[in-house]
Amino acid sequence: MNRGTNPAGRTRFVDSDHPEIVALARDRTAGAGDEVDAAVRLYYAVRDEIRYDPYVNLSTPDTFRASTCLAVRRGYCVGKASLLTALAKAAGLDARIGFADVRNHLATPRLRALMGTDTFHYHGYTEFAFGDRRVKATPAFNLTLCEKFGVLPLEFDGQEDALFHPFDEAGRRHMEYLDDRGTYDDVPYEEIQAAMRAAYPRLFAEYDAEREGVFEEEAEAERRI
Repeated sequence: MNRGTNPAGRTRFVDSDHPEIVALARDRTAGAGDEVDAAVRLYYAVRDEIRYDPYVNLSTPDTFRASTCLAVRRGYCVGKASLLTALAKAAGLDARIGFADVRNHLATPRLRALMGTDTFHYHGYTEFAFGDRRVKATPAFNLTLCEKFGVLPLEFDGQEDALFHPFDEAGRRHMEYLDDRGTYDDVPYEEIQAAMRAAYPRLFAEYDAEREGVFEEEAEAERRI
């Protein structure tokens, strides 16, 4: 179900008019053959050049903002989806940010302990509209993280949805989609905050800078077990 009627303009978190976002969108789509080609180029820019980090501080609005995600070169799924959506809009594409609840069967023990569950509420993705055709793209896990975790990287061709794989390369259960919450013009920050604070009280109580940037190390150690 779509919400809102503002497919082209900038918003609080999908700040597509930010100069750095405009510049990157222009650079990465230069010479693109069509809208699909442009979307694919932007997808890989966000997937692999922005490191996935679930230990970013989810209690601050900047974590959800596209321009901040680009500036710090890391983010978790919502920040990265916000950035991809903003880049798409800056390039003149029709895109919205979407959310789903997922169960990550391969979450690291440390992350599961902090969250108290392996269910991730409001996992973020981007939905592109090419005419009447809508395609979902999930730019969360960068290639180096996939290699360390032993999970299959998500490829996007602009024709089919790029959604998390149900199994990893060794055949272990990986990602399970539980519920799709629909697409939005902007990140529903207050709605997400309320849901996450209720679901992950320990995670919000124990934020500290030392956790930032260690997720790939955890993933690599988990794969060796």
